[in-house]
Amino acid sequence: MKCSHVLLKVDDLHQAVRDFRELGFTVDYASAERKARHAHIWFRTGPIVELLTTPPGASLMALPLNLAFGRGGGPRMTRWARAAEGFCDAAVLAGREELRRAGRVVDWKRTKPDGSTTKFAFTYPREDRAPFLVPPYEPPQHPEKVVHANGAEAVSRVIVDVASADSAAFDRLTAGGEFELRTADVTAIRAVELAGLKAELDPALLHGACFLPR
Repeated sequence: MKCSHVLLKVDDLHQAVRDFRELGFTVDYASAERKARHAHIWFRTGPIVELLTTPPGASLMALPLNLAFGRGGGPRMTRWARAAEGFCDAAVLAGREELRRAGRVVDWKRTKPDGSTTKFAFTYPREDRAPFLVPPYEPPQHPEKVVHANGAEAVSRVIVDVASADSAAFDRLTAGGEFELRTADVTAIRAVELAGLKAELDPALLHGACFLPR
């Protein structure tokens, strides 16, 4: 499956947006800026990067999250909350039937800063280290034109360390996608390669992420 987006956990979303803009990325808040917990780095096609911060107390909410989002939700979302800054997850594009086979389908919507509504859905498989599944946004959200001052044009590869316990799920969900899987002791997204990136980025502004020029 093709990669939809890579999640980048940050402690302070607004500071992270400022830092990534300083690094030459065009960054859009996913909802009204004041209360936003998500922001996006879009490209014309292909995977995107989603910056997110988690609400206070989320690390202790495994049971409520399981009830709301299915049994794969609690372990996954509490892991995000407990994680240090950096890449924390990835999503793959799938049809509704594939979502249903993987677990509970959760329909969601978000009001963008301009007042328009974006509808989407997701399924969190019980294999909580493997990517989760999403269908395309409704309506489609990729911009016709987006320019990043640092030259980045697309996510060309997502490099993932995969532990043996997670390898079967990763093989099943990422075949044919933009993923490079590497055998490791611990499953973690190691880096994201960006086509067109002109130079290395200042690590002090990356909030734990690793972006590599392609």
